[in-house]
Amino acid sequence: MIDKLSWISVYPEIILLVMACAVALVDLGVKSPRRNGTYFLTLLTLAVVAALQASYASAGTTLYGFGNMVVSDQMGNWLKCFATVAVMVTLVYGRPYAADRGMLRGGELFSLSMFALLGMFVMMSGNNFLVIYLGLELLTLASYALVALRRDNATAIEAAMKYFVLGALASGFLLYGMSMMYGATGSLDVNAVFRAIRSGQVNYQVLVFGLVFVVAGLAFKLGVVPFHMWIPDVYQGAPTVITLMIGGAPKLAAFAIIMRLLVEGMLPLAFDWQQMLVLLSVASMLVGNLAAIAQTNLKRMLAFSTISHMGFVLLGVLSGVINGHANLLSAANAYSSAMFYVVTYVLTTLASFGVILLLTREGFESEEIADFAGLNQRSPLYAAIMAICLFSLAGIPPMVGFYAKLSVLQALVVSGQVFYIGLAVFAVMMSLIGAFYYLRVVKVMYFDEPTSIGAITAPLDVRAVLSVNGALVLLLGLIPGGLMALCANAIVQMLST
Repeated sequence: MIDKLSWISVYPEIILLVMACAVALVDLGVKSPRRNGTYFLTLLTLAVVAALQASYASAGTTLYGFGNMVVSDQMGNWLKCFATVAVMVTLVYGRPYAADRGMLRGGELFSLSMFALLGMFVMMSGNNFLVIYLGLELLTLASYALVALRRDNATAIEAAMKYFVLGALASGFLLYGMSMMYGATGSLDVNAVFRAIRSGQVNYQVLVFGLVFVVAGLAFKLGVVPFHMWIPDVYQGAPTVITLMIGGAPKLAAFAIIMRLLVEGMLPLAFDWQQMLVLLSVASMLVGNLAAIAQTNLKRMLAFSTISHMGFVLLGVLSGVINGHANLLSAANAYSSAMFYVVTYVLTTLASFGVILLLTREGFESEEIADFAGLNQRSPLYAAIMAICLFSLAGIPPMVGFYAKLSVLQALVVSGQVFYIGLAVFAVMMSLIGAFYYLRVVKVMYFDEPTSIGAITAPLDVRAVLSVNGALVLLLGLIPGGLMALCANAIVQMLST
């Protein structure tokens, strides 16, 4: 018999699942070419789910359900709330783009987005290896379909095929690693795996062998080097609205499963996975930043910059354990800095891709850096929003990206370890290289002559959300304390339960 607490812990997921099915059915009767009915029903559902997740997170309670297979805690609920808002914003930005390209002949964009979000929820709530894997598969299967949504576009189909083949390989890595963990510990429960590893009564070689495959699977989902080659191809080849769908909210889910698997489940193996994360992080920052310099396509440039930013997130994760020991203060400081980084990165990515979507028009993809020439003369507002986002991604104060980088760097420095301080110095050098390709776009927007003189028009909802989005990137940079405290509280509660 399933108890009442189990159902309470998954109410938002149940609502989302029921409404995703309802949206798919309701869309059959919608005649509007822009799917107005489906669109508003989807946004209403997501708004209700986000509010529910925020209320769960604010309550600050931790609930375990379905035989400890699911956990509803502050960290998971805040990440779910942010992911839901990110999907809402993506759909607002992307609807005009999708309508112009025949992607709204049916309501697949909306229903598949909701199923992808449901997969993220399951990943964030998973307290069991199998549940986490099921959530991951739900997200990736929906993502494959979304990338291939423009069935008449050869580039999108090619991107979907690459994503599918490499995604299947990564899922195999992760599943194989989990099976090795199960073989070594005799359990799929995250907490039970933690206790088994800490007891020291398990085969260490089998554990480390499984850990290598788990980290490789997670590295693919984050898109870090050397498991990164799908990122630039999929970012460039997918329709821009789907690029944003893949590059935004799923990063929050990837961070959540790193915390669930590596921190909650395998913390006693921290010495082993830290060494892997160091290599992944250093390689990602080096390759991501150097490769981005050579790009002329803005989506591809942002793809390589994503790789370098995920390397920065891993720096925060690996600095939580010092000399094989994790005290609550240092771990909370490091993991909350990584959480703050990934949340603010998603916020900035939404606004930057929002401007790219805004500049596209029927029959023309505004993807090249040259397409942004003279944007300030055509629209000072949108040029300012894009400049704020680029300054934030480059880590220039007072944008929120500066404080995100600073929080990760201080987590490394306060550890007092010479090696970690060296990593912080390396990260600063990579950020300086990264500033070049972001500032190059700003230079093109403000100092080059415009290639087009047409007016930039956008629906009211897009203009309003984009303005708020851009303002938040600046505002959270000026007063980052609230979001930092929220992340810190969520991580402390996760570590102490």
